[in-house]
Amino acid sequence: MAATTSAQFLSHSSPSSSPLTPRSDLTNFRNTQLRFTSRVSGKPFSVRYIRRNRGAGTGRGEGTARTKWAAPARCTAEGIEGGMVRREGGGVRTMPERYKVACLVACVMCLCNADRVVMSVAVVPLAAKHGWSSSFLGVVQSSFLWGYILSSVIGGALVDRYGGKKVMGWGVVLWSLATLITPWAANRSTFALLMARAFFGLAEGVALPSMTTLLSRWFPSHERASAVGISMAGFHLGNVMGLLLTPIMLSSIGISGPFLLFSSIGFLWVLTWAYQVSNDPQDSHFISRSELRLIQAGQTTYSSKQTTNFPPLRLLLSKSPSWAIIFANATNNWGYFVLLSWMPVYFKSVYHVNLKQAAWFSAVPWATMAISGYIAGATSDSLIKEGYPLTFVRKFMQSIGFIGPALSLLCLNYANTPATAAVLITAALSLSSFSQAGFMLNIQDIAPQYAGFLHGISNSAGTLAAIISTIGTGYFVEWLGSFQAFLTVTAALYFVSTIFWNLFATGERVF
Repeated sequence: MAATTSAQFLSHSSPSSSPLTPRSDLTNFRNTQLRFTSRVSGKPFSVRYIRRNRGAGTGRGEGTARTKWAAPARCTAEGIEGGMVRREGGGVRTMPERYKVACLVACVMCLCNADRVVMSVAVVPLAAKHGWSSSFLGVVQSSFLWGYILSSVIGGALVDRYGGKKVMGWGVVLWSLATLITPWAANRSTFALLMARAFFGLAEGVALPSMTTLLSRWFPSHERASAVGISMAGFHLGNVMGLLLTPIMLSSIGISGPFLLFSSIGFLWVLTWAYQVSNDPQDSHFISRSELRLIQAGQTTYSSKQTTNFPPLRLLLSKSPSWAIIFANATNNWGYFVLLSWMPVYFKSVYHVNLKQAAWFSAVPWATMAISGYIAGATSDSLIKEGYPLTFVRKFMQSIGFIGPALSLLCLNYANTPATAAVLITAALSLSSFSQAGFMLNIQDIAPQYAGFLHGISNSAGTLAAIISTIGTGYFVEWLGSFQAFLTVTAALYFVSTIFWNLFATGERVF
C-alpha cells in the first residue's frame, strides 16, 4: 500500500464494506505505460492479502486503486498473463522450499558417490602401473572406509547437536580437498594414497546422517520416504556419473582429470548451500508460512530442540530395534560395496571387456537404482497414507530390499554373457534400493532425538562390514579364482538379515 500499513488497512476494513466493481479505479491501469488491461469480471470479488513482512499477520480486505492486489491481470507489452501470488520482496513462489532443499541434498549425494567411484575405475590403471595384486587392490579400495568408520558415530553426534547444514557443508569442503590431492598422493607413494583416501572417507562419514536429519526436519512424516528417495536417487546417479566420466577423462586428460573435476564441483556446491539452506524450516528466509504450517502439522516424531547432551550409547544398544537397524545397515553395505568396488573388475576379469565397456555395464544398474529408489519411497508414503501400520510398511519394504538382491546374486552365478550379468546386477541393485524406505527411515521412527547418533552407529557397523566384504572379495577371488563363492555368501547373509529384521524391527518410537 502507498500510505497505509497493512495493519491500518485491516483496521479500516470490514466484511460489510462494499466490494470492488468493474467501475473501480482499477480500470485506470488501461492507461499505464505497460498497457495493463483490466480483466476484472462483473461479479463482486475480494482480495486475500498474503503475508507482507516476516512476522506480520494475514488478513482479508477489499482492494482499492492504491493497494497491491492479486486479481488476474494481463500485460500486453510482455505477453504475461496469470494470477500469481506475491511473496515477501515481490517475488513469486514456484517450487516449495522443502523440495529445493531435497534437490540440493540430492546434488551433494550425487557428488558424494561420484567421488567414491572415481577410485573404483582409476584403480585399474593404477594397479597396472604399480603391479598391485588382487588382494592388495582390495586394500586400496577399502582405504576410503578406514576413515569413514571413524567419522560416522562422531559425525552423527555432531549432526544431532549442530544440525545438518554446518556438518554437511564442512564435510563437503574437506572431502573435496581430499579428492583434489588424491592424484598428487598417488604419485608420491602408495602409503600417501592410502592416507588421502582414508581422509576422504573421514570427511564423507557425515553425509548420510546429515541428509536424514535435514530431511526429517524439512518434510512432514508422510513425505519423508519420497524425500529420501529423491536424495538417494542423486546418490545412485553419482555412480553413473563417476563410472561414465572417469574412463573418458582418464584417457583424455590423465589420472588427475576426474579428481580435479569433482573437487571443483564440490567447492561450488558449498557456496549455494551456505546461502540457501537452514537447519530447520522455521529458520529459513525463503519458506512461506503456509508451507511451514504444512511441515509442522505433519511432524509426528521430530522435536526442533537440539540436544546438548551426549547421546545415551548404552540405552540405544539395549533395545532390539536398534540392533535390527544395525544388522540391516551392515548387510546392506556388505552387498552394496561388493558391487560398487568390484563391478568394473568383475566385468573385465570374468567377461574380458575393456575398461570403457566395463564402466557402461557397471553404470546401467546404478541408473535404474535411482529410479527404483524413488518408486520405493513413493510406494512407502502411499501405504502410510492409506492407513497401513508403520511397522508393517518398514518390514515390507526392507524384506523386498534383501530378498530381491539375494535371489539375483544367486542367479548371477549362472550368467554366461555380460548382458545377462548386467540384467541380474541391475535387478539386485534396483531391489536393494527398497532398503531406503526400510531401515534408513526407521532410524527416525524409533529415535528422532538421537537419529544422527544412531545412524552413525549403524553406519560404522555397515562400514566395518563393507571393509570385510571389499577386502574379502579380493582374497576369495585370488584363492578360488572365481567370484561365485563370495556372491553365494552375500546372498545367504541377505536371507539371514531378512529374518532378523522381521523379528525385531518396529515402527514405533522407542527412544
